[in-house]
Amino acid sequence: MLSNYSRSASALKTLLQQNGIRHVSVLQVIERTPRHLFIDDVLKHKAYENTALPIGQGQTISQPYIVAKMTELLLDAGVKGKVLEVGTGSGYQTAILAQTFDEICSIERIKSLQWQAKRRLHQLDLYNVAMKHGDGWQGWSSKAPFNGIIVTAAAKTVPEALLEQLALNGVMIAPIGESEQTLMLFRKTEQGIQSEQLAAVRFVPLVAGEIVL
Repeated sequence: MLSNYSRSASALKTLLQQNGIRHVSVLQVIERTPRHLFIDDVLKHKAYENTALPIGQGQTISQPYIVAKMTELLLDAGVKGKVLEVGTGSGYQTAILAQTFDEICSIERIKSLQWQAKRRLHQLDLYNVAMKHGDGWQGWSSKAPFNGIIVTAAAKTVPEALLEQLALNGVMIAPIGESEQTLMLFRKTEQGIQSEQLAAVRFVPLVAGEIVL
């Protein structure tokens, strides 16, 4: 007999499919990942709604559609292998990436969020994730190059350090802007960086520096 959470996860998968998510593998991962584990008890009843939710420290767990779409964009761009995630947050996007790509490196500037995310990922037996407490603007140079980079907070300007850490033909998906934000795709080619505007979005800001809390 399906639990309430299982039924809700199945309904979320169907909703995302109706909203245009095409990759079967992404939809399956969304369906089997218990989003309620990444949310405080008081908001668990909203876990499988297609909405962003607060997770403390002024941060949010992203809308499931955005999580699925950004993952799908990496797949559509041909990304395989090692992916850098800038902004671990609750760890939900990390969990989706970890079930989609071989190796995930994830940076979080707020120490308490990083530790909570690590515990949740281990609960789900996801051990192909390396985690770092640090400044997302700077990336993770010792782990570079990356085949894909996903930025889960909006940068005021394009983070040049992240582009430098892309492998040749690597792709970065990132929201850029302040009051008006645009989801952008950047690809590193032999001729330089190619960019493409994808959609208007709304993310929390990508803030420089680290917080130990």
